[in-house]
Amino acid sequence: MQNKKIKKAVIILGYQCNNNCCFCINADKRNLVNKTTEQIMQEMVLMRKRGFTYLELIGGEPTIRSDIVKLIEVAHQLKFENIVMATNGRLLAYKKLAEKIIKAGLTDLIFSIHGHNAKLHDSLTRSPGSFQQLMGGIKNVKSLKLKQIGTNTTIVKQNYQHLKEIGKLILKLGFRNSEFIFVDPTYGAAYNHFFKFVPKISEASSYIHQCLDLAKKNKKILHWAIRYVPLCYFTGYLDQISELQEIATFHTEHFAPDFVDLDVEKSRKEIGRSKTKKCKGCYLYNQCEGIWKEYLKYYSDKELKPII
Repeated sequence: MQNKKIKKAVIILGYQCNNNCCFCINADKRNLVNKTTEQIMQEMVLMRKRGFTYLELIGGEPTIRSDIVKLIEVAHQLKFENIVMATNGRLLAYKKLAEKIIKAGLTDLIFSIHGHNAKLHDSLTRSPGSFQQLMGGIKNVKSLKLKQIGTNTTIVKQNYQHLKEIGKLILKLGFRNSEFIFVDPTYGAAYNHFFKFVPKISEASSYIHQCLDLAKKNKKILHWAIRYVPLCYFTGYLDQISELQEIATFHTEHFAPDFVDLDVEKSRKEIGRSKTKKCKGCYLYNQCEGIWKEYLKYYSDKELKPII
């Protein structure tokens, strides 16, 4: 069964970024040295030799690198079937760069959208004008006819009550492939300032439901999922749980400037997330990855409600 999964390599190019998101998981890594062009190309060659067909380039912000077009060209020459990039979209507001990146062979692009308007988005990115530039980047990419585009949204205390509005904006912009990601407090800003950024799942879940419901009757939507939540709050949304789809589809490995993870799906369950004695007996126990260990440290397991 393992051999039938798509082998997905995620290369973290570096942690430098032209946004300064207040909740950033890489908040403490901004000063680490980026990988060199040569290091990244060597990793891509190695991944192809090992049978990887899906490549994702992330940061930090990939588009601020002067070699990003060359890296995509090399990935294309190596015949990766999917060449994916996650971006805050700001520099793609410059159409010439957007054209070069897509022409180089990029197949998929994922935009980060954290607010339904400039006030909320810019307050989270701490970069005035970032929402306007993001909208310009999206407009340019759509005009260039890149077919496989998607979004991700990090769920924090500051935006969870607006998830339905964010979802409506995403649909209005023409996206049909989106993930909503409950903030990870394992390290970074949400680890350093847990209560500032991490909402209680019992308070956020109804707003997440409203967002997920936008996809229920929309047959055009390909993927509209929630990530990093306990399943007991989402029994009616099991077909919209990102991890359940991920573990059935991918074997993922991460290659970062400061670490290598050769089994992301396994290590996330063993290192980052946990279930408690309260979870035992829940009929979703074997499917559920639990909740972040840091969450349990600060909020305990009082909110968890095993499904008997």
